[in-house]
Amino acid sequence: MIKKQIIITLLIITGLTTSSCTLFTPDIRTAPQGELPEMFSLYTSDRDMAVPWWQEFNDVELNALIAEALSGNFSLKEAWQRLKQAQAVAVKTGAASFPDVSLNAGNSRTRRRTDDGSGSSSLTASDYSLGLASSYELDIWGRIRSEQEATRLETAATREDLNAAAMTLTASAATLWINIISQRMQKQLLKRQLETNKTYLELVELRFRKGVVSALDVYQQRQAVEQVRGQIPLIESEEQLLMHELSLLLAKPPRSEVRITRKTLPDISQVPATGLPADILASRPDVRAAGLRLQASDWNAAVAKADRLPALKLTGTASFGADHLDIIFDNWLLRLAGNLTAPIFDGKRRKAEVDRSLAKADENLWAYRRAVYTAIKETEDALIREKKQRQHLRVLEAETEVAQKAFDQAIARYRKGLSDYLPVLTQLQKVQRLEKSMIQQKTGLLIYRVNLYRALGGTWTDSLMSEG
Repeated sequence: MIKKQIIITLLIITGLTTSSCTLFTPDIRTAPQGELPEMFSLYTSDRDMAVPWWQEFNDVELNALIAEALSGNFSLKEAWQRLKQAQAVAVKTGAASFPDVSLNAGNSRTRRRTDDGSGSSSLTASDYSLGLASSYELDIWGRIRSEQEATRLETAATREDLNAAAMTLTASAATLWINIISQRMQKQLLKRQLETNKTYLELVELRFRKGVVSALDVYQQRQAVEQVRGQIPLIESEEQLLMHELSLLLAKPPRSEVRITRKTLPDISQVPATGLPADILASRPDVRAAGLRLQASDWNAAVAKADRLPALKLTGTASFGADHLDIIFDNWLLRLAGNLTAPIFDGKRRKAEVDRSLAKADENLWAYRRAVYTAIKETEDALIREKKQRQHLRVLEAETEVAQKAFDQAIARYRKGLSDYLPVLTQLQKVQRLEKSMIQQKTGLLIYRVNLYRALGGTWTDSLMSEG
């Protein structure tokens, strides 16, 4: 009889499992990314997304800094732990595909005392029990499978969040490295300008002692000297703040030793290949994460729909019991049962959950489309900024050359006594401002290039296989 019940139960399980309804499988969305432009405004050739972009700067120290950041940064380690949490949730969700099996064991001892009038007596009894219990829900409507698929996609999206954090980290490290070099170049420039201004001050003072010029010229040049001198502490302060920020990025306390010996900004090539806008869908981890969360929300909607239908759960128990431990396995009981539960009235709770999950899916659709368009916009912004910045630098170089010639003429006329000192001072300050501006604008060009690489994304983050 028991064997017959087991066979019937297995047949029911097989039949329900093989005929599981796929009614709630999400439909494939058509063009969830929206309409994409055919190409970028500049340079559309293919590029190798697997090559780390910072290698173009060809600097060993930068490579070492970024490697250290990727291995020790606090935010990245936090992202790793979020990924571990998501993986654990996926394992928990996947456990629903297997039966639950639990072991129960017990022992009780009772003592009974009786008095029949002629005397009292006591009786002691022991009861031993051992049993197994198992339960399993048949996935008739695909609810469990949908929930597992949603969790798997969410875990993959969390991995892409980690990749996005790594890309942001490398861009931040490179930007800090560029700015630190820029501040040091500006400091050296200011020191040279300070020495130049002191030299011209000596010239003016000499001419003043000879009665050739007035005291006004002396005061004006002294003001120029102090103006340059006053900028140096600000540059040094900014450099230290940037070093502190870089130390934190490397998971080090402020004022830690960070090796940056480069004295000039690196040269960069022309704008790199960008690929097509459609490539953004695969190369940007934040876009990939948004796409995965859209898919996960569709599967969650399927879970909510399936939850409104009946659920069948099978349970089985095998128990052993006896009053003596050595004969416990001689007395056993096997029980199989199937429980069908169907929601009848829940105050529209399940329907509300369906509506919520559908709205969440639509929210993620628009979030995905926004992520795609934002990525394309950032790429176009970086391209146009670099293009216009190069044009601006060419004009600035020409302006600096003309300003230098004007200064040479002004100082020559001043030495010959053909003009006062004001034209010399005006042109000197203009040349010095342009020299400083050249460093700042070249810094801006490099930062725009870093922003372009960040906007283009890449697949080099796939090499981040494990924490640290």
